[in-house]
Amino acid sequence: MTLPDDARTALATFDASLAWEQRARLLMQWGERLPPLAEDEKTDDHLVHGCESKVWLVGRVVEGKWQFHAASDARLIRGLVALLLARVNGLTAAELQQVDLKAWFTQLGLTRQISPSRSNGLNAVLQKMQRLAG
Repeated sequence: MTLPDDARTALATFDASLAWEQRARLLMQWGERLPPLAEDEKTDDHLVHGCESKVWLVGRVVEGKWQFHAASDARLIRGLVALLLARVNGLTAAELQQVDLKAWFTQLGLTRQISPSRSNGLNAVLQKMQRLAG
């Protein structure tokens, strides 16, 4: 499966040689790049259940490819969600169903730093994306 351009950029940015402090800073920066959701998009319908932090997710199809937008009240989660969006935006529904979350964060060198609760939350975000595309 080909990677979206943003995913390739993320892989180049999160070089495996970086120390955790550098990766944490990069995560925050990626989160700050997320365009804000409109207040009327921060509804219960868009809330991802299964996350300890609040995460809202909105998705739509543009020319057969999915585009997602998200927001979170937690800075680190915002960064992780931004990296997930980098991986999935621009995929077809069929490609979206094949995304391996653990493999993606392993490629980025971030799996050891993702707690089980964060991992569960990110899985909940991906599952909601897949349901929307399903």
